[in-house]
Amino acid sequence: MSDTLDEFMAQCRARCDTGLRLHGGFGGQLAQVAGLADLEAALDYALEANGKRIRPCLLYAAGRAITATADLDSALDHPACALELIHTYSLIHDDLPSMDDDDLRRGRPTLHKAFDEPTAILVGDGLQARAFELIADAPGVSAAQKVDMIRLLASAAGPGGMVGGQFLDIAGTGRPLLLDELQDMHALKTGALIRAALSLGAIAAGASASQQEALESYGEHVGLAFQVVDDILDVEGSTVTLGKTGGKDALANKTTYVSLLGLAGARETAEHLLDGALEALEPFGESADMLRGLARFVVNREA
Repeated sequence: MSDTLDEFMAQCRARCDTGLRLHGGFGGQLAQVAGLADLEAALDYALEANGKRIRPCLLYAAGRAITATADLDSALDHPACALELIHTYSLIHDDLPSMDDDDLRRGRPTLHKAFDEPTAILVGDGLQARAFELIADAPGVSAAQKVDMIRLLASAAGPGGMVGGQFLDIAGTGRPLLLDELQDMHALKTGALIRAALSLGAIAAGASASQQEALESYGEHVGLAFQVVDDILDVEGSTVTLGKTGGKDALANKTTYVSLLGLAGARETAEHLLDGALEALEPFGESADMLRGLARFVVNREA
């Protein structure tokens, strides 16, 4: 892959998008079954949305930090797509009327608006199941690595990870949260899949225990920084630039880093987390430069 961050991210997105087209969906197979053509159309709609693909980028960069073998990217393709399938399913469910009730995602109508609510629920369920199938079929990694990746991703996506964070988010809507409560919630809701991106890349690349520990620390800092910046952008960004409805947190009376710390305090927190992420990468040399660049991108992004 390229040595510049912009080109690296573009190539990671291209690999992920290609993988999602080839492996993430069902390539017309469902349409061959009577009555399932609309389900496949909804699955394709979900996977065609142009996301930032930050998590796959982090996964590829984590693998690069460990080793530069020529066939590494091919071994990372299935885990990267699996991670994006889990993330996409979470967004579909998060947008539902019973959750955040949003009409716009990635610059397009949310899935339940483009189709209907039951279809959106089932598409999310289907993407989640498909993710683990992809890892089970991943080429270039051992059976033991596949088991480790499946276990890790299931844990990150489940009640002790993202789902638990989403539950805390719903339970906390409409009541003030302390800063520690907010951090605990987002360490699960947002941070769990970001940490999983680093760990999946590390497992596939054969990282040592100390390397995995360093990447885990990096992921903890980047995961929280991502959410802090999201809260800032919800205040400062527009619906057009964000690709989703801006200002929803205030309307929903949600506690955010901005509501607790103010804009200046939230920015300071994001910078502090960036410093922590970069410090965690000190055991690595130039091989982790893409991870360093991605951490800066997360903190300085405008959408």
